[in-house]
Amino acid sequence: MSVIDEQGRPEPPVAADEVTTLLGFLDFHRATLRWKTADLDTAGLTARLAPTDMTLGGLLKHVAWVEDEWFGARLHDEPTDEPWEVADWDADRDWEWTSAGADSPQELRALWEGAVERSRVRTERALADGGLDTLARRPSSDGTTPSLRWILVHMIEEYARHNGHADLLRQSVDGLVGE
Repeated sequence: MSVIDEQGRPEPPVAADEVTTLLGFLDFHRATLRWKTADLDTAGLTARLAPTDMTLGGLLKHVAWVEDEWFGARLHDEPTDEPWEVADWDADRDWEWTSAGADSPQELRALWEGAVERSRVRTERALADGGLDTLARRPSSDGTTPSLRWILVHMIEEYARHNGHADLLRQSVDGLVGE
């Protein structure tokens, strides 16, 4: 049974196998982003803190894209769905960040939550097929083929880095602080 902290986040296990530990830390960081973006309206999700153009809404949309990209497109070589397939990435390499301001808080949260749920299913499928050593079906542009283990660690890093951004952005919106 998971221990849930005062912000509603599942604490990662302190003594578990590798898979449980990695998934525990990833879920903790996902829950941290949920907490940092909770209960905000459009103004809160589009607020900026100089000198960056980053927003909490942009963070939600970016990590939704990262979830679908790594666990869907790369790990399983699955085609991308909307909104990713209709994005003009050539015209705007940061499309997920810049387009988030046009999305409602409900749309952003649903997009992110859907991506997280798809990632969980895809991860379980890869674990059942070959465990942490399962290699991505789509190689990176440099020709390397990361394992599921690498992808999970990369996703933990991705969330941890962006949760630091979320701390600062959320504090600037309404003063909410905390790890």
